Formats: sequence, C-alpha cells, structure tokens
Amino acid sequence: MIENLETLVALSKAGTMMEASTALKVSQSAVSKRIAALERYYDRKLIERHGRRVVLTHHGTRLVERVTPLLSELRSVFLQDSALRKGKIILGVSEAILASWGPRLFAMVRERLPGVEFEFHAQRSPVVLDRLRSGEYMVGVCTGSPDADTDLVSEVIRQEPMVVIPSGLAALDYRVGEPLSVITIESRSGAWASIEEDMARLALSRAVSLESFFAVAQMALAGFGHGLVPKGVARTLGVPSDAVIELAGEGLTRPVRFVARKSMFAQDLIRSFYGEVRELAAEV
Repeated sequence: MIENLETLVALSKAGTMMEASTALKVSQSAVSKRIAALERYYDRKLIERHGRRVVLTHHGTRLVERVTPLLSELRSVFLQDSALRKGKIILGVSEAILASWGPRLFAMVRERLPGVEFEFHAQRSPVVLDRLRSGEYMVGVCTGSPDADTDLVSEVIRQEPMVVIPSGLAALDYRVGEPLSVITIESRSGAWASIEEDMARLALSRAVSLESFFAVAQMALAGFGHGLVPKGVARTLGVPSDAVIELAGEGLTRPVRFVARKSMFAQDLIRSFYGEVRELAAEV
C-alpha cells in the first residue's frame, strides 16, 4: 500500500506516467497498476488522463495532501533507524557545488570523521530541498536564501564569490557598477533569488539564462557573452584568476547552506557533521 501511495504522490508531481516511472525507477506499467490498485481500494477515481498528461481528481488531490506528510515521516524514521544506526549520512548536494569545490570539502570532513559513510546525490537546489522534505535525504548542501525555508533548519556555511567571465576571455574594459549584460542562471534555481537584488544594485542585467552555471561558463568561454558564475565553477574549468572580474568585494556572493529537517538536525551524528562542514567550508 505504501509504495502505491508513493506512486500517486510522484505522479502528482511529475504529471505524466513516463516522468513518474523515471522518478520511481519502475516501468510505466507498474505505475498504472499501482494507481489502479489504489482506485480499487478506495473505490474512487484518483486520476484523469488528458492526452499524455495526468491530473488528480478531487479525491486524488485530497489523498495526496493527507498522505504526503505521513510518507515523509515514515522515510525520516527509516533513515534515523537504519542509516544513522550504521553511521551513514545521505546527502543531496547542489550540482554546481558537487562538480567544483564540494568533493574537496567532503574529503576533508571524511578525514575528521573516518567512521562515517557518505552517500551523495547531485541535484539542483530546489530538488534537494524537496527530497529533504520528503525524507529521502538526511542533509542538503545547496544554495539560496536561508530565510526561504522556514520548515527546515538552514545554516549558511559559506558565501561563495561570484565572478564575471569575459566573453571569449577577451580583455574587457569594465568598471564595477557600469551596466553590463551577462549570461547567468535561470530563475527557478536556488541561487537566482540570492543574487538578483545585488545584480540590480551593480547594474548587471541578465540577457540570457541557462539551467547550469557550468553551461553559463562554457558559453562565455566560447564567446557567446559575458558569464556570471560562482568562482568555484570558473576555477574548476581552469579559467585564469586574472581573467575574471571579481565581485565578492562588491557584495555579490551566493550563500551556500547546510539544510536538514529539524528532527534530523537534532541527531548527534548530523550535528557533528555540520560542525566539521561549517569549520572547513571556508578553506576550499
């Protein structure tokens, strides 16, 4: 029954059988059978098909609203009883962090906590937060405003500097504060809300948006425009430090957060892990 309910919740988020099956790592046939089993059990239509799209009926919506918090608690209990008992921490990490300076940070933490096992998942920051809430991850290291998620414990561990990569690495006659159009991250990302206001203050305007900071950097290097990215992304791609325009001194940074459910953050292992991450984050 639980996996059937989880399937309905996944379908409500995905909107199609194909996307739900991909998220659950099962066949579309399995998704259909689980939903049919729920409809037989409750004797109610829970979904309606509109072409490839699937929408919940009134009964389906009410069921999802009621079971989602319960499923999250069940997953959280499983993590606490199983993973914590084994000394294992399951992390969701922002893709740009895990592809740049994140591994160095976690390697240093591992040296200080040699008995702890880590399981990493690279996701966009909004996905990390969703999976923390659903109980799939124990801890998140991601970006965005620390005040945006009042249902989670959220602590800033680092302010990562933002830099401009000149288009094609050509010399750029630019003074900070002058109007400049840049390629940067799109609005649904965790980082955008935390840099938008400071960009406007510095007269930086977003001409083009992309879903990945690494894609932004590569497009800038190829000469498609100036790219605004975290410094760690530029460094990972080998961009010379003297070729970028530093903006941290002007207050343009993206906050990196350590995030967990309140019940999880209270666990001794998680608090020890947080302490090490907070102390070492400035060194990478």
